Amino acid sequence: MTTIADRRATFRGLHASGCFVIPNPWDIGSALYLQHLGFKALASTSAGFAFTRGLPDNGIGRDAVLAHLAELVDATDLPINADFENGFAHDPAGVAESVRLCAQTGVAGLSIEDSTGNPDAPLYDHDHAVARIRAARAALDADVMLVGRAEGFLVGRPDLDDIIRRLRAYADAGADCLYAPGLRKREQIAAVVDAVAPKPVNVLVSAPIGLSVADLEALGVRRVSVGGALARAAWGGFLRAATEIAERGTFEALADAAPHATLQKFFASGTDPSK
Repeated sequence: MTTIADRRATFRGLHASGCFVIPNPWDIGSALYLQHLGFKALASTSAGFAFTRGLPDNGIGRDAVLAHLAELVDATDLPINADFENGFAHDPAGVAESVRLCAQTGVAGLSIEDSTGNPDAPLYDHDHAVARIRAARAALDADVMLVGRAEGFLVGRPDLDDIIRRLRAYADAGADCLYAPGLRKREQIAAVVDAVAPKPVNVLVSAPIGLSVADLEALGVRRVSVGGALARAAWGGFLRAATEIAERGTFEALADAAPHATLQKFFASGTDPSK
């Protein structure tokens, strides 16, 4: 197994040039298979993990999330980036405490959102949001990457100018990577990349947007994640098959299931199905 220090150094190096995909497993098995496919780093998904517990996104408490992150770190050799929601606290001091605990799990990076969870006021005001990022950065060792997330597109505030203003401020407050989930158009992505350069930008692709990894790299994107999309893809297969059985009493959708022998061989071989 690689050391935590090695993983953190590798993770920071991945952001220095080029573009890489950081897919989002939701449990140990999915993490191991993504590692087998050759991805260079992984990121947790708050939604994917919550669904495994029968809860909605953002419905898991901090202790359970920390235990989940520790499991992912222990199970793989890859750097893990934590989807750490809004830091499980509103005030900067609470965010600092949470991120210290998160770093103790061995993650190589973590993201902090500026969403409040309150539909009447879905975003922290600008200065408070910046103070939260500053507190998070001060609480972390220099080798742990901090991702500043501007959630405007996801909470009904799709003001690109405000999102860019926030991302610039998060960069100035110490965020190492910037992230505005919900960007879908070339011109939006290019505007964000240009605005925060030379800091790296993460783009979420949770559904087809007509852009490939090569296209995103050409726009200057350094990192591409998929959020809960892989978990939802797995759920899609489950829903189709289970619904067919319940409503029609037939089993045709099971033809698309992964072969038992393939999965058995993979997990029995220590994640190397060639053994």
